[in-house]
Amino acid sequence: MHSTELIEQIQRSLKEVVKHADELRDLDQALGDGDLGITITLGAGAVIEALEELPDGATPAEIARACAKAFANANPSTMAALVAGGLLAGSKTWKDLDDVDIAAAARFVKAAGDNIAQRGKTQIGDKTIVDAIMPAAEALDAGEDGASGLDAAIAAAEKAVVDTRSLRSRRGRAAWLQERSIGLQDPGATAMWRFLESWRTAGVPARF
Repeated sequence: MHSTELIEQIQRSLKEVVKHADELRDLDQALGDGDLGITITLGAGAVIEALEELPDGATPAEIARACAKAFANANPSTMAALVAGGLLAGSKTWKDLDDVDIAAAARFVKAAGDNIAQRGKTQIGDKTIVDAIMPAAEALDAGEDGASGLDAAIAAAEKAVVDTRSLRSRRGRAAWLQERSIGLQDPGATAMWRFLESWRTAGVPARF
């Protein structure tokens, strides 16, 4: 999809994902400080507004950078900073790109996940958002087209979210709970899953 389609798709998706704010808040209250719902809501609103201000002809990389800046500035949380850093890393994979297809989306998500893992000093199995991002990136990369790849990514993220329930949290505030974190669903991984679902609910462009 070209820039205009990309902007519209992002905006529609973010309007959908904020519908899960209460769920994310409740999950985060069980494992952290309960601010994830606010982070997602404020960040989504800021991104939607920022994209309205972009000039005609903005490239996909410029769109991604605008999303990163808006999300980071909307809320001073750790998650906001990590997500913004991931978006910036992903934007670099879209350098000189005019049309975003499934392969480009996979590269973006993989780069974002790698950046979040590095900055957060975490890896798959630590019970964080990375547990959902990396399987989703792999599923997108294996997809033959946008719709099937997205469906596979959603399924992979959902499985990862379910799997986090049996894990012990090893990073962030949730790590303080130690064994008591076992049995609880990771809010960050859930946010990634819900975003992918929202992308599909918003309608996948035919050319993606």
